[in-house]
Amino acid sequence: MSQVHLFQQMATYNQWMNGKVYEAAGRLDPSELSRERGAFFGSILGTLNHIVVADIIWLKRFGGHESGAGALAQVMTQPDPTGLDQILFSDFEELRSYRQWLDGEIIRWADGLTESGVDQVLAYRNTKGSPFNKRLSHLIQHFFNHQTHHRGQVSTLLSQVGEDVGVTDLLALIPDET
Repeated sequence: MSQVHLFQQMATYNQWMNGKVYEAAGRLDPSELSRERGAFFGSILGTLNHIVVADIIWLKRFGGHESGAGALAQVMTQPDPTGLDQILFSDFEELRSYRQWLDGEIIRWADGLTESGVDQVLAYRNTKGSPFNKRLSHLIQHFFNHQTHHRGQVSTLLSQVGEDVGVTDLLALIPDET
């Protein structure tokens, strides 16, 4: 399997899992979503917002690279997040709608990746302004891993309030081969 195919599969997995997580979270009332739960980003809503914030930050970095410039044009017009704990959307339905749009943008971007493009180096600055130069393929892997990490936290928080997200394994999307 090529790196690009793997990234396309991860984009599909991201969309599938976000659908499941947001469906489960949508069964809670707003006070339960925003209740402090001792998580790194406080609440279910805070953690879901963090994932969106981080996605925007990374996608804007990717959009500044020649391999993602066209596909991420709409993301590039979004305001820069002001902090990793920023609550972009306090209304869950607005957050869900934005998440669905963003997942579509991620799939479109992943569908346009090329092997030669992901093998290039991306120069960027982190949120503290420190410069880095890293292989794009490794950064894309981090991007998807970060989403999975925090969705796992949200799945745990949802489980603690009695909401089951269901199957979360990537294995569920890997087809059998004959």
